[in-house]
Amino acid sequence: MELRRWALDALCESDPARKAASTRELHEAAEGLAIEPHAPPATLPVPGRPRRPELVHPAKVPRRSPTKPEGLAALLHAIAHIEFNAINLALDAAWRFDDGLPREFRLDWLRVAAEEAYHFSLLRDHLATLGHAYGDFPAHDNLWQMCEKTSHDVVARMALVPRTLEARGLDATPQIQQKLRQAGTPDALRAVDILDVILRDEVGHVAIGNHWYRWLCARDGLDPVAHYRVLVERHAAPRLHPPFNEAARRRAGFSDEEIAILLG
Repeated sequence: MELRRWALDALCESDPARKAASTRELHEAAEGLAIEPHAPPATLPVPGRPRRPELVHPAKVPRRSPTKPEGLAALLHAIAHIEFNAINLALDAAWRFDDGLPREFRLDWLRVAAEEAYHFSLLRDHLATLGHAYGDFPAHDNLWQMCEKTSHDVVARMALVPRTLEARGLDATPQIQQKLRQAGTPDALRAVDILDVILRDEVGHVAIGNHWYRWLCARDGLDPVAHYRVLVERHAAPRLHPPFNEAARRRAGFSDEEIAILLG
């Protein structure tokens, strides 16, 4: 199968387990696949998702203490939902954009998609040990909404999804891990270990976003720092608030100038 067609098929798959499996199979096969110059059209809803979870306003997503089993399950579900969306975001990047992008762009985002699928599977399996499944709690749709806002501008997509929204995970994960360590239960400590894997890989994912954002800016004659501010305003990207994980952001490729702007 052609690479972009397979990416679209995985993107449109509504069953989470089948989506994760297809994504990882695609990544393994990607090096040998042909790539058409134009995206195949979608004939199914993009993205494919299960009937549940119910999607609600972010303020209505339950926030509970991880010191109790139900609260831990709600927290893990929220993170699993982020990872499920991240599979779709990476597949969409590999499928959608026609802007004369090199093969390496699509291979990078398929690698990201496969790693997000692995993260989702780790969280789904841990949820199962707590007596829950993905879909048991409400969730919000903010990540995919930004994907739709940037569907016609690959520069904006690179700026505002991996290096803005997903980079927020670099800041938030250590704080979540601290709360889980304070809870101290075996289930909470297993979640800390899973988040170690996710944080390690997410540094690489944000780095890929930084690389391609800068590559695109250089190609198009744009100043990456100045144009980022334009894109934030144009697409009403969320304002970022401290604390920031400066070390992880530097490993992910943020420059001294960008860190200084972030810190204000």
